[in-house]
Amino acid sequence: MRPMTATLWAAIMFVGLKLITASPNISIVDRSSQNLSSVPRDLPQTVEFLDLSCNHIKQLHREDFKNTPLLTFLNVSWNSLEGIDPETFLDTPLLENLDLSHNRLRNLSGQQYLLHTGNLLMLNLAWNPFLTMTLGSAFSSLVKLERLALGAKNISMGDFKNIAGVKLRTLTLCVGPELGYEAGSLMDVHTQRLQVAFSRNPMINRYLVGDALSLFVEVEFMIMTGGYRELSEQLSERMEIRTSHLYLTNISIRWPDLTHFVNVALLTSITHLSASDVVISNLPRKDTNVPKTSKMKSFSASRAVVNSFFFSQECVYNYFISLPVESMAITETSIVHMTCPKSPSQILQLDFSNCALSDTIFSRVEGAKTLECENLGNVKKLILVGNNLKSLKLLSQRVQYMKSLQELDLSLNTLVYDGLEECVWPPNITTMTLSSNSLTDSVFKCLPKGTETLDLQNNQISVVPPSILKLENLSSLNLNANRLRDLPVCNGFPILNKLLLKSNSLHAPSVNKLESCPKLKTLDVSYNPFTCTCALRGFISLGIKSEKNSHTGIELLNWPLDYYCTYPDDVRDSTLKSISIPLVSCDVGVLAATILCPAVVVIVAVVTLCHRLDAPWYMGMIWKWTRAKHRARTRHLRPEDLVGVEFHAFVSYSQHDADWVRDSLLPNLEGSAGGLRICHHEKHFVPGKTIIENIIGCVEKSRRSVFVLSAHFVKSDWCHYELYFASHQRLSRGSDSIVLVLLEPLPQYTIPSKYYQLKSMMSRHTYLEWPQDRAKHRLFWANLRAALQADLPSAPEIEE
Repeated sequence: MRPMTATLWAAIMFVGLKLITASPNISIVDRSSQNLSSVPRDLPQTVEFLDLSCNHIKQLHREDFKNTPLLTFLNVSWNSLEGIDPETFLDTPLLENLDLSHNRLRNLSGQQYLLHTGNLLMLNLAWNPFLTMTLGSAFSSLVKLERLALGAKNISMGDFKNIAGVKLRTLTLCVGPELGYEAGSLMDVHTQRLQVAFSRNPMINRYLVGDALSLFVEVEFMIMTGGYRELSEQLSERMEIRTSHLYLTNISIRWPDLTHFVNVALLTSITHLSASDVVISNLPRKDTNVPKTSKMKSFSASRAVVNSFFFSQECVYNYFISLPVESMAITETSIVHMTCPKSPSQILQLDFSNCALSDTIFSRVEGAKTLECENLGNVKKLILVGNNLKSLKLLSQRVQYMKSLQELDLSLNTLVYDGLEECVWPPNITTMTLSSNSLTDSVFKCLPKGTETLDLQNNQISVVPPSILKLENLSSLNLNANRLRDLPVCNGFPILNKLLLKSNSLHAPSVNKLESCPKLKTLDVSYNPFTCTCALRGFISLGIKSEKNSHTGIELLNWPLDYYCTYPDDVRDSTLKSISIPLVSCDVGVLAATILCPAVVVIVAVVTLCHRLDAPWYMGMIWKWTRAKHRARTRHLRPEDLVGVEFHAFVSYSQHDADWVRDSLLPNLEGSAGGLRICHHEKHFVPGKTIIENIIGCVEKSRRSVFVLSAHFVKSDWCHYELYFASHQRLSRGSDSIVLVLLEPLPQYTIPSKYYQLKSMMSRHTYLEWPQDRAKHRLFWANLRAALQADLPSAPEIEE
């Protein structure tokens, strides 16, 4: 009963709360339901919204809000308030919303604290045990008041004289079953809407209802369970009704009472009738009569439910679709079908949003034949948002005889179109809304030819087919949130003025396609996954031109803030405007001129040097190898055995790779980690000897030679020498005497021609590649140690 009225008022308060919480700087304190007996003393001075509801506070004192000068919202409902000090709100000049409902205040004429609340916009004093509605002089100070909620057992003439100068938006009267009301008591009230909450009282006060209908333009009767026949009598008996908008909210009603009341209202001067949150019982099994004409412009019903199980749904639908009004709406109600009126209807607008309608809407089946509706020819606007519609082709058949239809909204359904059968739309549709469905590219074959505004956002369209039926009148096309990968061509839309492509899959829009859109003035391509490469330069130029507000160009909506790069990674999340793509990297001619000229000079120089230096290099290498072999023979070393071999391996590497050899290779092969004896030039080259001699000596004293191959290796002459000598040593030690370790990728084309032996070895022998994944390092070292393991005849000499 009373909680329902409190809920309605709480909804108003919640709207206000949402408005203030939109700002992150608002201070909100919630002390509700904490068993408080007084206002807390520790409230922060910055508090703006304070909730003290559902406590046990009996009195508000002068000092309670002394330290809260910014207080704007105060809720002290559902307490035990019996008195409020006249100076309670002296220090809260910004107070706008005050809820004192559901307390024990007893005298409306003694609310002196209101003298200090001149900025109040909302005041709720409902559900206090007021005996009379006499408003004290303090109410006259509430000049800014917009919403006022009151309740008393008796309402008399003159009770509202102190708010006669206040222009309210809404006055809510919460009345009980024993209300004493004197006719004419509301004559001093000036409000846009009067709400009367009957607290589920099956009886209504005819004098109160009479004043409401004769004094106020908008009247809302709430929480009714009866009294509908009396209300209907009031409507039919009154010679003059000022009310043009009549609302019934949160009611329970029988079908005979509902239809009788609506039929009576149709014959009055009421132009708008609305019912919401309705529970209907005793539904019909046969058709209910409806007046043929009325002055009513619109009828709407929302959130209606039934508690009858055996009734004729067709009879219910027939009644509503036959109402003689210009606009009819049934929303948020689980109706699964709507019939066709039995005679031509005068309805101009139909709204069945958020129901459960199927593709059979307006049609009927006779035998094996489906008959389409021909009596809704005056409908100009049809809204079928949020239903169970599935076939676009069938929907075109259902509305084909609505010759006056101009606006059609089919959004938030599951519509599809396979493109196999032709659609049959009425000829005058200019605005088509098909957003949030499951439509694909084929939808362009099933559109009214005269469409001017087309909304296809949030579908599954990947391309606009170039060979489609021309929509010569189309000026606005919304393709936001689809799957488009490029800008569409406008061959089928010669006067297209506005094109929306936000949140698609456009990586690099082809600006040249816009040349087919001569009338295009507005374009939105924001929130797409742009690839910031050369292909995007033209689009970026378009955005920069748009920013200059050229009257002859295209306006690019939301530029530049909502246009970001997604690739490459180095410019990810950067705005397109902030990046630079040089012309030299995109123009083949400029790029060729920039690269080719220096390249020719370098190539000529390299060829000349190679021609002059190759022969001497080879002769010097052979001469040094011959001398080294001569020294080796004079030392009586026999090549067919391993006598004199002191090391498991000799390591050859470029000085650029020394860090890896020193920090990774040697620690994993020598000592306790590997147990191998490794020869390398930093430790084992003998001072005084030539480098060639040291190289040959280390190679001969090592069972195998390990070559660390890299881009630096093939550029080193000394590495070339070491490889050359080791390859000759292989003739005596066997093909396994050389182990290749590939430190980094080394394609064949990067190896100089003088390394022909290395090329041959890499093509014929397996080599070890250094893995970048740390998890594979252990296996790499194990394989390398296994390849180098051997029994040596003698230990190396220790040099100090």
